[in-house]
Amino acid sequence: MRILHKGRQSEKSLFFKYYKWVLWFSFTLYFLTSFFITNKPLPLSKTRVSGSKSSLASRVLFESVNKTRHKSKPKNPAAFKDLKIFVYELPSEYNEDWLSNKRCSNHLFASEVAIHRALMNTYDLRTFDPYEADFFFVPVYVSCNFSTVNGFPAIGHARSLISSAIQLISSNYPFWNRTQGSDHIFVASHDYGACFHAMEDRAIDDGIPDFMKNSIILQTFGVNYKHPCQDVEHVVIPPYIPPESVRNTLEKAPLTGNRDIMVFFRGKMEVHPKNVSGKFYGKKVRTEIWRRYNGDRRFYLQRQRFAGYQSEIVRSVFCLCPLGWAPWSPRLVESVALGCVPVIIADGIQLPFPSAVKWSQISLTVAERDVGKLGRILEHVAKTNLSTIQKNLWDPAVSKALLFNDHMHEGDATWQLLESLYKKLDRSYKRSRVSSQ
Repeated sequence: MRILHKGRQSEKSLFFKYYKWVLWFSFTLYFLTSFFITNKPLPLSKTRVSGSKSSLASRVLFESVNKTRHKSKPKNPAAFKDLKIFVYELPSEYNEDWLSNKRCSNHLFASEVAIHRALMNTYDLRTFDPYEADFFFVPVYVSCNFSTVNGFPAIGHARSLISSAIQLISSNYPFWNRTQGSDHIFVASHDYGACFHAMEDRAIDDGIPDFMKNSIILQTFGVNYKHPCQDVEHVVIPPYIPPESVRNTLEKAPLTGNRDIMVFFRGKMEVHPKNVSGKFYGKKVRTEIWRRYNGDRRFYLQRQRFAGYQSEIVRSVFCLCPLGWAPWSPRLVESVALGCVPVIIADGIQLPFPSAVKWSQISLTVAERDVGKLGRILEHVAKTNLSTIQKNLWDPAVSKALLFNDHMHEGDATWQLLESLYKKLDRSYKRSRVSSQ
């Protein structure tokens, strides 16, 4: 009996060992199967782009998916809920090749580069599956072709370059054709935005290219009256100022430091304005400022370029922001970021991100016709409510809202842009399909 009992115990022990092995194998198989189902890569047939001198977009997309899985992902901001943006992986001649000139990523039109970088680095908002995207970002850099004559961006190639990109994505992806581009986003960060010309009369004559009229344009140009160059779905964005240049300046001179310059302006102020296509530069406003206030001890006016001019802004109480060829100016952002009260002289200008930046509380607006009264106006403000304006202006959230970062920060310019896009979700093909079902 003892021998029989021991035999049964041995059989029972063997059974449990076998059972444990089967159970372990089953669980392992289950988890492996679940992982591959959940994490399967996109079908390459859905993402193929051919005819490129660079790698196939499908290959880039597949590699990007796998690389991104190993990165730590910041949580999707609650303000945007489940907003998803797909960034096209275009051949390098549309974007990266232009970065060989370092100015491309640092000059006043460089928001086209900054926004692209921020979206590429915003992992939870960026989707690698175009079928779950609300919006499609088309990264084409058009402001990086610097003229060898005067050093300014030459954008005569912009229309053909964007047209070529659209032809590429519409031929190889189904997403443009299904909405005619209404959920596609472009950046037009130069003078007259979507009209792609620096001179207003030519910009108006050329108008917005037909192939972009259904899309969303992110542009620095904005006015509060009807204008052909904003006759498209658009978001007004700030011009680009490198955030590191602001940080470096403030490390040497804090916002609340000594401001020994009352009124500051450095820039183009011609004694005899050039007549280009029948138009005077800046409607002669800058010339009028120079004529009336050059030599006035309250005004620090300089016509020559100076690389360290931000050190002058941070010493100034009021910074003049007159129009140039277009109403907007990089001085708007620099003044705010460096704590100098912007004096906006550009009739009808539409300013960026008004829900985050209460412009009426941090700046002054002077009509173009009233530049002759600037002295009296600024003296009055200095004696009455200057401290209140400066208190509002020096709130860190204000300058943050106007600066782009390579990695999006809560409340920065990319954040504000995404909030604006979130309000346009009615243009999302995915959402319209869901709501109609």
